[in-house]
Amino acid sequence: MTAAVPAGTRLVPDSSLRRIGGGRVLLGGSPVRLLRVGHTAARLVGRWFAGEPVRSGGNLARRLLDAGLAHPEPPPAVLGPADVTLVIPVKDDPAGLAALLAATADLPNRIVVDDGSARPVPAATVRHRTPRGPAAARNAGWRQAATELVAFLDADALPEPGWLEPLLRQFTDPAVSAAAPRVRGAPADGSLAAYEADRCGLDLGGEPAAVRPMTRVSYVPSAALVLRRDSLDEAGGFDEALRFGEDVDLVWRLIGTGGTVRYVPDSVVRHRSRPRLRAWLRQRFDYGGSAAPLSRRHPGLLSCARLSGWSAASWAALAAGRPIAAVALAVRAAGALPRRLRAYGVPDGESWRLAVLAHLGAGRLLAEAVRRAWWPLLVPLALISRRGRLVLLAALLPCALETVRAGRSPSWFVLRVLDDLAYSCGVWAGCVRHRTAAALLPQFTGGSSR
Repeated sequence: MTAAVPAGTRLVPDSSLRRIGGGRVLLGGSPVRLLRVGHTAARLVGRWFAGEPVRSGGNLARRLLDAGLAHPEPPPAVLGPADVTLVIPVKDDPAGLAALLAATADLPNRIVVDDGSARPVPAATVRHRTPRGPAAARNAGWRQAATELVAFLDADALPEPGWLEPLLRQFTDPAVSAAAPRVRGAPADGSLAAYEADRCGLDLGGEPAAVRPMTRVSYVPSAALVLRRDSLDEAGGFDEALRFGEDVDLVWRLIGTGGTVRYVPDSVVRHRSRPRLRAWLRQRFDYGGSAAPLSRRHPGLLSCARLSGWSAASWAALAAGRPIAAVALAVRAAGALPRRLRAYGVPDGESWRLAVLAHLGAGRLLAEAVRRAWWPLLVPLALISRRGRLVLLAALLPCALETVRAGRSPSWFVLRVLDDLAYSCGVWAGCVRHRTAAALLPQFTGGSSR
C-alpha cells in the first residue's frame, strides 16, 4: 500500500477540479475522475485547498494526488545538491557542454559521458570509442554514481537558475521515483527557433501533473530528469536496444511497478533546437519512430487517439456528410454522462459541460490522429473525392487556430504542419520495421468522456 502523503505537504487543486455538493463530490483530473468523501473529509480538503498543510489525513491526501485531483507543494527539501550526481551524455557538442558545465558549477558530483565524439571530450569521465546511443551513455554515467539521486541533462539543454530545488522537494515523498522539469525552447533567432520557443517538442505545458500513460502528461523526456538511484537500479536503467523512446520506456516501467513520476513546471530547462530544417525534421521523424517499439513493449499504453466510441461514430458520420446522424450520435454520447453522474449528486449542467468538452476534445484528437497517423490513407481518397479533401483540411484547422492564437506568421503554420507530418512518417516507418500497427490504431472507451 502506498504511504500517506508526508506531513507538511500543501495541496494545490488541479485546474480542472470541480467541488460539488458542499465539497463532498470532487470531479476533475486527466482522465476525469470522480471522488466522493464525507462531511469531515470535505471540510479537511477545503482547508488544504485554502493553504493549510497536511498534518493528518495523509491517506486521503494520497487519494487526491493519485486521482490527479490535486498536486503537491512539498515541504523544503531534505536532500541538497551534494546528494545529486549529474550525468551529461554528449556527442560532438563542445559548446553546449561548456555552457552546461558553467550553469551547473554548483553541483559537486558530475559525470560527463562522451558517446563517441569525433574529437574526444577532455572533460569526459567516461568515453565510448564509437557512438552507442543515449541510453547506453546514460547507463554508463548513472552506474558510477554513489549519491541518492541522479540527474540527467543533455548537452543541448541549459537549466534556468533555481531549477533543481523544486525537483528535490518532490523527493520528500518516498513514493516519488522521478521528477521532471518543464523543457522549453531556448531563445534564438530565426523562424524555426521562434516556433520551438512556442512549441518545443519536449514542452509538456505549464500545469503540474502525475505522469501516467494516456493522460495529459503521459511521459517525461530524459533530456532533463531526476531519479532515485535505487529506482534506476531496480528498473535496470535505460533499455539500450531503444535508440529513441528509451526515456518513455523507463518512465512507464517505473510507473508500472508502483512508482510515482511527477512533472514539475516550476522548474525550467531550456532546450536548444536543431538549427537547420532538415535536421529538425529528422529529429521529429526519429521521435515518431519510437511509437511502434513502445507499443509492443507496453501494450495498451500508446495509441494515436483514445476516445468514446459514440463520439468517434459521431465525428465519422460528420466526415461522411451525414450531419443529422452526427448530431444524433453526439447527443447520444453526451446524454449518457448526466444519467450516470446524477446518482452521485452531480448537477446535469455540469455533466453536460463535461460531455460537450469531451466530445469537442474527441474531435481534436481525431484531427491530430489524421495529421500524425492516418493522412497517408486519406491522401488517395482526397485525390478523387471532395469530401476527402475537406477531411484533410479540417484536420489542419487546429493548427491554423494555434497560429492565430500565437500571433505568428504563415511560416509558423507551415512548421506546425511539417512537425506532425514528419512525426507521422516516423510512426509509419517504425510500424513497418517492427511489424505492428498498434501505434496507428485508436482506442475506444465505454463512456462519453475521456
